[in-house]
Amino acid sequence: MKTAKRDDIVNFCKKYLNVSSFDDHCENGLQIEGADKVSKIILGVSWSQKLIDYAISKKAEMILVHHGIFPKMIGNPPKIDGYMKGRLKSMLSNDISLVGFHLPLDAHPKIGNNISLCKLLGVKNLKPYDIGFIGNLEKACSLNDFVNTINKKLNTKSVVTNNDNRKIKKIAIVSGGAASWYQGAQKLGADVFVTGELYEGVVRSSEEENISVIGAGHYNTEKLGVQNLGKLLEKEFGIKSEFVDIPCEV
Repeated sequence: MKTAKRDDIVNFCKKYLNVSSFDDHCENGLQIEGADKVSKIILGVSWSQKLIDYAISKKAEMILVHHGIFPKMIGNPPKIDGYMKGRLKSMLSNDISLVGFHLPLDAHPKIGNNISLCKLLGVKNLKPYDIGFIGNLEKACSLNDFVNTINKKLNTKSVVTNNDNRKIKKIAIVSGGAASWYQGAQKLGADVFVTGELYEGVVRSSEEENISVIGAGHYNTEKLGVQNLGKLLEKEFGIKSEFVDIPCEV
């Protein structure tokens, strides 16, 4: 069985994703140190006990996720208890590394969550919009048709503001929890802003500012980047990876 060095995998990812250029609120890279040799990587959107248990069952030495450990999960000063105690015990006792990439995996121009959503939804002529993109559909379509496309391709059930079946063409996309960024997108001429989760205040304000905001689910808008990264690592290191879909509607 082919193996690769843990640190080589992590360093390759950090360089490829240009981690040093991001001011993030978590560690992008190795978050829990496990075995120094890796033959299989389990991929997921978010670190969880379900994902850990699956990795253990497959004898994987590494879990790679988009949402790993964030400071708010352990507090300041740090305190390890509750679910965090259980997760850490499982990881450490099975010598599994946790690797996480947050904003760098949202923003990457080739494999990231947002560029992948643009490709999937047919948004072209792209320009950067913070960690996301803004561009155009090849042809204008109804809002309903576009939402149906999102729901089908992401296997989700979107929440939509100003759902009046208007004609749309210019689309801005920022995955995850970026709902409040719709205002900047609207100033750039966007008809629609696609993100992960909506907030109550954004529902009301976007109605009043007459822009449609689509919340397709934080989880569902952030599957693609980590899957792409897994495929890249298989090619680069010749080791196995497996994406585990643990559905979440928010």
